[in-house]
Amino acid sequence: MKARTRAATLLLTPFFVLFTAVMVVPIGYAVWLSLFTEKQSGLGFGGTETLFTGLDNYTAALGDRAFVEGFGVLLGYCLLYIPLLLAGALGLALLLDSALARARRFFQLALFLPHAVPGIIAALIWVYLYTPQLSPVVQAMEAGGVGFDFFSPEGTLPSVVNIALWEWLGYNMVIFYAALQAIDRSVIEAATVDGAGAWRIAFAIKVPLVRASIAMVGLFTIIGSLQLFTEPLILNKGTGSAVTSTWTPNMYAYTAAFDRNDYGLAAAASVLLALTAALLSFAVTRLTGRRKGGTARRPAPARRTAPARKEQPA
Repeated sequence: MKARTRAATLLLTPFFVLFTAVMVVPIGYAVWLSLFTEKQSGLGFGGTETLFTGLDNYTAALGDRAFVEGFGVLLGYCLLYIPLLLAGALGLALLLDSALARARRFFQLALFLPHAVPGIIAALIWVYLYTPQLSPVVQAMEAGGVGFDFFSPEGTLPSVVNIALWEWLGYNMVIFYAALQAIDRSVIEAATVDGAGAWRIAFAIKVPLVRASIAMVGLFTIIGSLQLFTEPLILNKGTGSAVTSTWTPNMYAYTAAFDRNDYGLAAAASVLLALTAALLSFAVTRLTGRRKGGTARRPAPARRTAPARKEQPA
């Protein structure tokens, strides 16, 4: 037992050291920073004084309409983006896993390649494709009588969702495809022998068996959606779009820190966003755990046998 304990400690120590350095310490520092604010005396000509303000920065962030509206933007983004991502990635994975698929390796690579492009580069590419004076896509749409302004208040959210889908659809498709490949083929063969068609095998057998992967991808997608920053930031720079500098909570914290030099307010906004992500992660985990428990098969009750019949003496 002592040897196993030492081995486990030796193997786990690097992880906990790295986790403490890159997660616990920054979060603790952000919480500490959010309790202070810097003020200048002498009409701006004096020195900077750091004052302890307690929860004032949190009150200021929650009382700021721009910060609260940023969560509304995230809500609309999640309601539009997450179902499209999960359905699209799962549908592509089921298609590649089906017997009708051809050139699977080519399509896996082709669909995964957009994820290899950095987010900033991807956003710049799509800004070019969204610009009416430059984009051949917009010109083709206008030639066909379809007019859509990707930078308008109504088109901004779909534009950002489209960029995110282009980046992450192939990545999550690979996760679902790997989960489908791990399914015991004898189960599918038995269903085929019983007369089940392709649609029934896909949605009545394959999808329930990869439910854990769907829940994991959904959880990670929710956490990533709350951190939305790169795509709207690029759209905000010189495109004339409806994206403002405080369009999302992450952009609000960035603007507070680097444009207004209010690091306490930025830290408070970041902590509130982290708490929101933690609460949503906990809720999704509990919800998926309950569903698994509710759908677990109960053992069949023991079959009662009739008592042996005694023979009557002659």
